[in-house]
Amino acid sequence: MGLIRIGTSGYSYREWVGPVYPTGTKSGAYLRCYTRRFATLELNYSYYRMPTASQLAALLQKAGGSLGFSIKAHASLTHEPDRRSWETQAKTFREALKPLQEARCLEAVLFQFPYAFHYEKENRRYLAQLLAAFEELPRVVEFRNTQWYREQVVQGLRERAVALAVVDLPPLAGLPPILEAVTAPLAYIRLHGRNQRDFWGSDRAARYDYRYSDGELASWRDRILRLQTQADIVLVYFNNHPKGQAAVNAQRLGELLGMG
Repeated sequence: MGLIRIGTSGYSYREWVGPVYPTGTKSGAYLRCYTRRFATLELNYSYYRMPTASQLAALLQKAGGSLGFSIKAHASLTHEPDRRSWETQAKTFREALKPLQEARCLEAVLFQFPYAFHYEKENRRYLAQLLAAFEELPRVVEFRNTQWYREQVVQGLRERAVALAVVDLPPLAGLPPILEAVTAPLAYIRLHGRNQRDFWGSDRAARYDYRYSDGELASWRDRILRLQTQADIVLVYFNNHPKGQAAVNAQRLGELLGMG
């Protein structure tokens, strides 16, 4: 039976002071507060700003060695790749990860592709090259376009030992379904909420404004237990961060799984 770890996507949210972190908590103390609740964290700032080794080393020190990290790949590798220079960006990103690797705290590298990343020959070739550039690391791919959900893609990921993220998204046309396909020793779940009204809106935070009910979490508990029988580790991250809902739901899911 695989290990289960639950956390959130991001932790440095001012609006979490009160609902998640004690009132009056300063930003420099957010991470230590987070480690008191969870054992894993998905870093997402790395999508917006290319991380550096010194930044990640500082995060390790703040976390006190008690936290595992997954990290989202920079936009230059997934959303805005320059096919002539992406290898340089990949090298820069890999170099930044060294402190996490050396501390054995790197749980996964997440490559999350946008809806506009279609199932086309050029994109398939690029994906294969990108995954090969990170071959020595635990890799996860998340597609936001249902075109990629076909047997040859699942098989290709399985041959490369790359995890296909199991995602929960609003039931909207073109978005992927929940697919419990284990394609690597690692199973990786991202729960984005089911906010149909705001998902395609211009307010990025609003699209993730959703709180899972106990019934919905119980369904995910059952899925996680099934995945646990097929994977060495199951990583679960809540991305419904507005109002601290991700942390509240993550803690409740842990309770439903008998973890706390």
